[in-house]
Amino acid sequence: MSLHRRPVRLLALPAFSALLALAGCAPGDSEARVDPPPTPPADVAGFCAALHEELPEKVGGLARTRTAPESDLTAAWGGSAIVLRCGIPKPPAMTDPQQDGVHVNGVAWLLEKRENGGFRFTTGMRLAYTEVLVDKEHATDAGMLVGLSTAIAATVPEGISSY
Repeated sequence: MSLHRRPVRLLALPAFSALLALAGCAPGDSEARVDPPPTPPADVAGFCAALHEELPEKVGGLARTRTAPESDLTAAWGGSAIVLRCGIPKPPAMTDPQQDGVHVNGVAWLLEKRENGGFRFTTGMRLAYTEVLVDKEHATDAGMLVGLSTAIAATVPEGISSY
């Protein structure tokens, strides 16, 4: 990828204006339909509300997207390219010793490949389970978990959720 930048010329102004007009339609500016998980216990919901306030504005280079319905239990980036749901019940795969996992910034993540080519990442060893669904196009870089892990480590205490 070249970092060389060309100067903008007046002839390019109409094309640049069109690009700016289209920027309003970028995935990060859209609304993502995200179903919140079933209502978690009050303590778990409190951890999720704290996490919601600390979540980064960008994940994997994608801007944060409004979710519908609005909820402290959900967040999205790049439309629905990356979707977070906090306060989910313990996933059945969490008890499978054959599942793959990774630690990022002090947070353990269970990794599950989805049928659509994307991934599901679920936190473990935290008092609230948090799930991050990533579409196939953006599932190639686990580096997106860095900012999310930092926010989770700051707001969701370590432990084993009873939910």
